[in-house]
Amino acid sequence: MPSTSRRMTAPSSPVTDVPVLRMRGIAKRFGATAALRGVELDVLPGSVHALIGENGAGKSTLMKTLSGACAPDDGHMELGGVPFAPANPLHARALGVCMIYQELALAPDLSVMENILLGIEPTRGPFVRWNEVRAAAQRALQEVGLPGLDPATRVGDLPVAHQQLVEIARAVAVGCRILVLDEPTSSLTRRDVDQLFALVRRLRDRGIAIIYISHALEEVSALCDRFTVLRDGETVGHGRVGEVSVDRIIALMVGREVGDLYPRSTRSPGEVVLELDQLGGAPLPRSASLALHRGEVVGVAGLIGAGRTEMVRSLFGLAPVRQGRIRVGTHSGPASPRERWSQGLGLVSEDRKQEGLAQSLSIADNLTLTRLGGLGPWGLVRPSLQREACRPWIESFPIKCRDAGQPVQDLSGGNQQKVAIARLLHHDADILLLDEPTRGIDVGSKAQIYRLIDSLARGDATTGRAPKAVLVISSYLPELLGICDRIAVMARGILGPARPVGEWTEHSLMMEATRQSEPSELSASSETTGSSTARVAPHSPSTPASP
Repeated sequence: MPSTSRRMTAPSSPVTDVPVLRMRGIAKRFGATAALRGVELDVLPGSVHALIGENGAGKSTLMKTLSGACAPDDGHMELGGVPFAPANPLHARALGVCMIYQELALAPDLSVMENILLGIEPTRGPFVRWNEVRAAAQRALQEVGLPGLDPATRVGDLPVAHQQLVEIARAVAVGCRILVLDEPTSSLTRRDVDQLFALVRRLRDRGIAIIYISHALEEVSALCDRFTVLRDGETVGHGRVGEVSVDRIIALMVGREVGDLYPRSTRSPGEVVLELDQLGGAPLPRSASLALHRGEVVGVAGLIGAGRTEMVRSLFGLAPVRQGRIRVGTHSGPASPRERWSQGLGLVSEDRKQEGLAQSLSIADNLTLTRLGGLGPWGLVRPSLQREACRPWIESFPIKCRDAGQPVQDLSGGNQQKVAIARLLHHDADILLLDEPTRGIDVGSKAQIYRLIDSLARGDATTGRAPKAVLVISSYLPELLGICDRIAVMARGILGPARPVGEWTEHSLMMEATRQSEPSELSASSETTGSSTARVAPHSPSTPASP
């Protein structure tokens, strides 16, 4: 694995030394919680400025303050040397500050041109001048690299990558001076990310300042000129990307030296606890054969839509089994999710918000939901016992929260993911199926989850805790190469043999993942949401292997 001590390589760009944006002493509280505490941020015109920090560090609150979505309690802002205090997002947009959120804010039933000019349509009296709307939309689409897109197309019919470009076209149409991109690659494939990066560079070269929020440090290295790191609502570091190592960035984010990002202790694989023999679903996977041993971590790589998630869903009883054989411990055949839990099989879904957690319920409810026995008499749950059962998990992970009664939806993504994994451990599952376990979470939380996976596979002889078997599905290849003992690749619904991690490289994994894929299928996968290209493969061989 490449060392993360390598310096990040900053791209060149025509940057002046006079900031277009100054934020000084920005503070914001929500009740007893201090979300921002005197944050400082300078952004230069014609630059791409990375805003980095763990989940909950204050990035979103800072950008909501900039975009007019919330007012700061203290501090001041300047835009182009003039005091800047937007009353609302529409006001900020009119002044040239445009925000593109991770969850796109488009009207899916309106046309492309209606979305681009929404709220600023040229009119004559009460009538919209549609010819001018179309012309303005075509100019904006030309700017973002979609000259052939019909402005009358319904936005909901477009792939996610094109919808994102429509949002950027809307920002271009209003003459934005500062463009904020919040995790813009989270739903894009590699090809789409390359196109997005090319567009960002064109906008940068036109003098537009871009604030780029991302957990993927390889993206920061490939695209950004400068960076600012937030931690616990404060600015803890800033500078030029090319003058700092990835290790230093990570240390600033988490407040300590992370050390080895991918720990790998001595593991001793034992008996086979999970076996698949030509498992087939409807329609995917087509054929999956695998033997998972106690005390090992096995990874599954592959392109979006290859059938990896469908495989574990069929295995866990969430999707139909069309053919093949499944053996979990001493149990054979298909089973329901309830039966799988009783057999010691636990799943962390890739869709944390919709499927992995009950967002409106508390941490305690989510963590104990599959194993309520012993938490009260006669099948009842005593809240004090439930909280006590959660306490060791909250402390050992650790889960950053007020208490076990806090709703899961109030937690950052990384802390939500810890709750999802802690549920498997509270249930005492022997076999852990982790589908994209670090998607959308910060590097500090990733490091904690990697250490946890390593300790689970190792076991603990002093406490008598037996090693567990872990199956990890991930689109981030450095992650698989860093934490797994063996890796198998799924392509077009067929799972290849699991080989020792030492026999794989990022290049060979990608070659295997694309070997059986037809060009038409690879093109179609660009319209599928749910995975960042940066997690599929790095953008160049020189990219550091960081999350």
